[in-house]
Amino acid sequence: MVGSIELLINGFFSCWSVIITTIALAYIFFDVNYFIRLGATILWGRLFQKRRNVEDTTEILGIATTTDVDIFFQHMNNARYVRELDFARFHFYDRTGLYDEIKRSKAHILQTASNIRYRRTIPTFTPYRITTQIIAWEEKAMFIEQRFVTFDGFIRAIVLSRQGTIGLNVPEVMAKLTGKDVSYRPVPPPELEDWLKSIEKSSKRLKKKD
Repeated sequence: MVGSIELLINGFFSCWSVIITTIALAYIFFDVNYFIRLGATILWGRLFQKRRNVEDTTEILGIATTTDVDIFFQHMNNARYVRELDFARFHFYDRTGLYDEIKRSKAHILQTASNIRYRRTIPTFTPYRITTQIIAWEEKAMFIEQRFVTFDGFIRAIVLSRQGTIGLNVPEVMAKLTGKDVSYRPVPPPELEDWLKSIEKSSKRLKKKD
């Protein structure tokens, strides 16, 4: 009887040892918190938020924590802004039906360029909203604007990004999701046009070096 209890106890601790080791190795070799946050964001949207039109603005919430601080421990560091944008973007794809269309077409989507303007820092422990909206598209790319907005209404940072696609006819997908003609295009804001011109100039300059 005593021997059976000892075996049971040893088995219990051995099992927990394997679990703890596995978790530790996962955190060493992978950004586990990234995948947990991503999954939680998508799940929250599916459980508590309605589907949105692809031209609507979606929103997720965040808070600047101690894992986000810069070297002065006062506000969110620049790299964290870019990381947070991923969660908002995937949430947008899921809530608008874009992800379903990408999967149905067996296509791929890649962020090929981004431009972020920091207007004011987000202090530690300050909650904020990230809004995401498609502002333009072309045959093989979509252009997204995202904003970090604190609850005082101030836009702390604004971001433009180009989402390049492989195997996806963007105008056809947008026509399907918006119910508008395939030739329809929203009018791009002036800053997007200027940014795209700078990308084109950069591309030409780099091609000359290659």
